[in-house]
Amino acid sequence: MFGYIVINKPEMKFKDFDIYQSFYCGLCRTMHDLYGIKGRVALNYDMTFIALLLSGLYEPEHQINRCRCFLHPVRKHLEVHNQYIDYAAKMTIALTYLKCEDDWLDDQKMTKQLYKKILEHSYQKVKEEYPQKIKIIEEQLVLIHQYEQQESVHIDDISGCFGKVMAEICAVEDDIWTEHLREFGFFLGKFIYILDAYDDIEKDLKHHTFNPFIDQFQQVDFEEKCYHLLEMMISRAAEAFEYLPIEENVEILRNIIYSGVWSQYELRKKRRLEDKK
Repeated sequence: MFGYIVINKPEMKFKDFDIYQSFYCGLCRTMHDLYGIKGRVALNYDMTFIALLLSGLYEPEHQINRCRCFLHPVRKHLEVHNQYIDYAAKMTIALTYLKCEDDWLDDQKMTKQLYKKILEHSYQKVKEEYPQKIKIIEEQLVLIHQYEQQESVHIDDISGCFGKVMAEICAVEDDIWTEHLREFGFFLGKFIYILDAYDDIEKDLKHHTFNPFIDQFQQVDFEEKCYHLLEMMISRAAEAFEYLPIEENVEILRNIIYSGVWSQYELRKKRRLEDKK
């Protein structure tokens, strides 16, 4: 379920892209500093968005460095560091570990089990720091797995479980913005789950694995139904987002919410139509 919360680069100003990249590079460096190469492998754009969102809302002090790394050995690049980038790194480890566990239960892939074991110690440290948060995330992912064992599941129920996962991740502080952050995360999480199911439908049919859209895939209005579901979810997320008093990097965040996530949908829809041809 990673890789859907991205920018629409052609619609972004150059200066905004440089800022976005500095957060991504800062998260990459933090993942390496905290967890080594095994952590850096888990790096994804979704948690870069979370770091940007929380940094924009709470406006922490930034430490900005100009550095080289093994991916950019010649030219120095900007890296942003702050407490919410650290938090995003820890949530990346938690979600990656639990995703490996889920993939192992579903597909019995040894690579997932091996990576899970590699992340075990780091995951336990995150769990010790955020016991209640990780408990809720674990419970919701277990519930998703239980739904997947049933013959008939309503998409609203199962996507709501991942909505609660993202709500928990977004609500880092207990303050006046918690309600809006939870609402935003809940509908963003539902959007991610539905788009992931839409993306995987052919693969799941081929391998006879669970997908909430299997019964609807051959219906003539399948594409239209999926689009409207996604539109409902991201609209509710956007409504909650606009209640947050974010000024710092707000145009980057809007690029992602209003455009970037849809670019991922359009990419997958185009690929499906090309495959049919």
